[in-house]
Amino acid sequence: MKELLAQLCAAFGPSGREEGVREVIHAAVVPYCDKVEVDALGNLIAYKAASGKAIGEAPRLMLAAHMDQIGLIATHIDEKGYVRFAAIGGVSPRNALYRTVRFESGAQGVVGVEQLKLDYAKLEISKLFVDIGATDRAEAEKMVQVGDMAVFESPFMETPTQYVSGALDDRVCCAMMIEALKKVQNNAMELACVFTVQEEVGLRGAGPAAFALKPAAALALDVTLSGDTPEAAPQSTHLGGGPAIKVKDHSVICHPQIVEWMEKVAKEAGIPVQKEVLTAGGTDAGAIHLTQAGIRSGALSLSTRYVHSQAECVSKKDLEQSVALLAALMESSI
Repeated sequence: MKELLAQLCAAFGPSGREEGVREVIHAAVVPYCDKVEVDALGNLIAYKAASGKAIGEAPRLMLAAHMDQIGLIATHIDEKGYVRFAAIGGVSPRNALYRTVRFESGAQGVVGVEQLKLDYAKLEISKLFVDIGATDRAEAEKMVQVGDMAVFESPFMETPTQYVSGALDDRVCCAMMIEALKKVQNNAMELACVFTVQEEVGLRGAGPAAFALKPAAALALDVTLSGDTPEAAPQSTHLGGGPAIKVKDHSVICHPQIVEWMEKVAKEAGIPVQKEVLTAGGTDAGAIHLTQAGIRSGALSLSTRYVHSQAECVSKKDLEQSVALLAALMESSI
């Protein structure tokens, strides 16, 4: 899984430009599913028919992990060749400052800041720019155009117990779903594994996918905050505590039947779990559960440190246990 995860994290994929990530995932899932398609928005959907049945003959479980990552979009190039930008998703100005970025064209640069009366406590995106090494606008426009997107560069790193990288939100759950799909031998429900687009800018891909799929139930797979660093805000989830079963976040109150089902399967499989209540933020379940006449939805979360930074951090043990739990959920019925 390490190699797959590193490949996914390295792929260029800000919201709305997920093609590179989708290519990696497509190649990885084809041998383990019965049908793969890409919808109008760019969601990749991998189907695995229920055991002994054809696609469409059994109740469908939708699983969703988003392909996109936060990033930047060029909004203006000034006469000296500096690129002004807007955020794509939840970009923190302080996390962005002095970081290197890469545009899809291959152009690279560093995020700088206006120095006049600089107040780090009141830092805003509007005060930042990307220095791509150009001397004027004409030279800059040979490398970057208004509307071009960029992502933060970050190396993939492994410690004895952790994986560290940018874009683990949510490439780590894309890898989790692929690895779980490989393990499934006898699934009672039909599986629709959806790798969604544009989650970071408003859960935009998951809703239309759910509308088309009409699943009997759905699970979103995403990272969540970890409350185990010094003086961190109180949080029930932490690295090393196992997979997290979401109860609520800002976008969804998970269906009690789904929560109880996840707890039951985890107990039967002997997998330790945490309960998650996230007071801010949301995930694809927020869009899915409001689709059609309502869809019973829940979420399996992975505790992550330093979310939306260039050094997001997850536990190897948590990831392995999450893959095992997800595979068990895929093989059970609700």
